[in-house]
Amino acid sequence: MAEAVVESTSNKAPLPNRLTSLDAYRGFVMLLMMAEVLHLRRVSTALPESGFWRFLAWHQSHVEWIGCSLHDLIQPSFSFLVGAALPFSLISRQQQGQTKARMLRHACQRALILIFLGIFLRSVNRPMTYFTFEDTLTQIGLGYVFLFLLGWQTMRVQWLALGVILVGYWLAFALYPLPPADFDLTWVGVAKDWPHLLTGFAAHWNKNTNFAAWFDQWFLNLFPREKPFVFNGGGYLTLSFIPTLGTMILGLLAGGILRSDRSQREKAKWFVIAGLVGLASGWLLGWLGICPVVKRIWTPSWVLFSGGWCCLLLAGFYSVLDWHGQRRWAFPLLVIGMNSIAAYCIAELWGGFMTAMLKRHFGQNTFKLFGEAYEPFLLGVGVLAIYWLMLFWLYRKKIFIRI
Repeated sequence: MAEAVVESTSNKAPLPNRLTSLDAYRGFVMLLMMAEVLHLRRVSTALPESGFWRFLAWHQSHVEWIGCSLHDLIQPSFSFLVGAALPFSLISRQQQGQTKARMLRHACQRALILIFLGIFLRSVNRPMTYFTFEDTLTQIGLGYVFLFLLGWQTMRVQWLALGVILVGYWLAFALYPLPPADFDLTWVGVAKDWPHLLTGFAAHWNKNTNFAAWFDQWFLNLFPREKPFVFNGGGYLTLSFIPTLGTMILGLLAGGILRSDRSQREKAKWFVIAGLVGLASGWLLGWLGICPVVKRIWTPSWVLFSGGWCCLLLAGFYSVLDWHGQRRWAFPLLVIGMNSIAAYCIAELWGGFMTAMLKRHFGQNTFKLFGEAYEPFLLGVGVLAIYWLMLFWLYRKKIFIRI
């Protein structure tokens, strides 16, 4: 049975009837994240004439502002899967005799751990605690209790909550005044000739001059800092946890469909239709200039657009694995997906150490076998293999690290 992304640490094997599709999809997402060690952009830079490496590098990078690459789907997929797994977690805990009050306490505890784990990971190699709230885990933690409470409601209430979040967040940006015409954008880390600046009504969603950026200029300076906070270099925002909750609600709705008594064909059809509607509506809002599709600030149109991709990906994994039963090929993904928190922390903490270890023990020139241009890629393949073997060892020992 599919559980929420994280549970308490246990030496017990996972429940035998968990949905393979959710674990495999989660494993695919975490593999994309761990694969950052392949350094495809460095290879592409060294081989500027190669369209193949340029294509791969683009999909391993976040777009500058409007648009979407494969890499941009990691965080929304991770958030979506938290929601999709929640209905299964709730029914499992009910069957164990847990009360709603006990489950709520656990949800609050989980939320706090996720928030502070995200802050901890962002603080590594910094001289003091780096209070920032845009990390994937922190964003999920900030909205998790609200998601848990919605998990007990009807799908109608969940749809209504999603609508309120998207419309309300859109209004907060749309009504926030634009900076004056003579405003110096360099004060907020944006070059005057930055090619992604939006004009007209869409300018309400420009980098570091929007409603949520103003909020962070107040909120983040409430915490101890090396220097006052003025802007986030990537444009990321604390308040993005609100529309991220919208993404989790989309997952919650998908989880409700998975738990329903619909046929497998009907479930797959629902995900495909929902995915196409999400893609079309998100793109249309951006094309009309009503709300640009920007992942970095998690615009409402991005919730719909990325949610559409999440539904389509879930449709694919569900159809192949749980409907048609073709599971053998997915084993490498399951090893990762069933230990997603461990995979996340390994990828965040150990990349540099593993790279140095491989060069130390195999020689400084070993990974230049095909030329210096390919050295980062070959090193990354080695590091990625070690990551997977570590997770495989945990899998064999039936150790599943959860919160």
